Amino acid sequence: MTEPHPVAPLPAAAGRPRTAVITGSDSGIGRATAVALAGGGLDIGITYHQDEQGAQDTAREVVERGARAVIRRLDLGDLPASVDAIDELAEELGGIDVLVNCAGTGTAEPALEMDFATWRHVLSVDLDGAFLCAQRAARHMIEAGRGGRVIMVTSVHEHQPRVGAAPYCAAKAGLGMLAKTFALELAEHHITVNSVAPGEISTAMTGQEDADPTEQRRPGVPLGRTGHAAEVASVIAFLATPAAGYVTGASFAVDGGLLLMGAQAGTALESDSWRRV
Repeated sequence: MTEPHPVAPLPAAAGRPRTAVITGSDSGIGRATAVALAGGGLDIGITYHQDEQGAQDTAREVVERGARAVIRRLDLGDLPASVDAIDELAEELGGIDVLVNCAGTGTAEPALEMDFATWRHVLSVDLDGAFLCAQRAARHMIEAGRGGRVIMVTSVHEHQPRVGAAPYCAAKAGLGMLAKTFALELAEHHITVNSVAPGEISTAMTGQEDADPTEQRRPGVPLGRTGHAAEVASVIAFLATPAAGYVTGASFAVDGGLLLMGAQAGTALESDSWRRV
């Protein structure tokens, strides 16, 4: 083992981040994050699994904000070979200052009825893939010597379970702890690692891609509605800035207060009666 050593000062040349890679940025939270970071002046690496047109649409929005966009296909069900896309994006962008692990999948099936292949696929995409992407990106950050940011998009189910989502909950809980472990190991390189845990967000993954969150009534959520992808992206964007330089190993819920209710009750309650004594 190598001997531990004090954390060296971050080089003055580090400055603001210049490049970011966002996995699963062909739609939803990933697209909103790509657009938000591009608006902050970062060149963006975009990945997609099947929706190449969605990735092209994200790239167009990035370019409209004055940033450069590079696209690669990334199939996190095909590991570890597919993660070479992270290296390719790093080379084309001239490095990776920020990685946002946003790609994910899930199930709606009782655990006792689930076959092993389904279980393994969700774990592969949501946990194994995120680990490998973070590992590859962190290596580029360390080599560049400018510090960096790794942001894991988990879920409220990083913290609380839900019926029918056993592999998803297990993967997201694991990803939250992985972020904390990476935060410890990468701190000496001035790389911060945090999680962002969305609640129910109106995206394609929740079957609400074109829904207006302000019209999606949710009595069991304190703010009474679903969230917008841009509301999650704004928290991710903050964590990517120098202003968040002393924040690491934390998990930020962006859920309208859902976790205060319990994730199961928060989506199942059909009245506002809980609001009064």
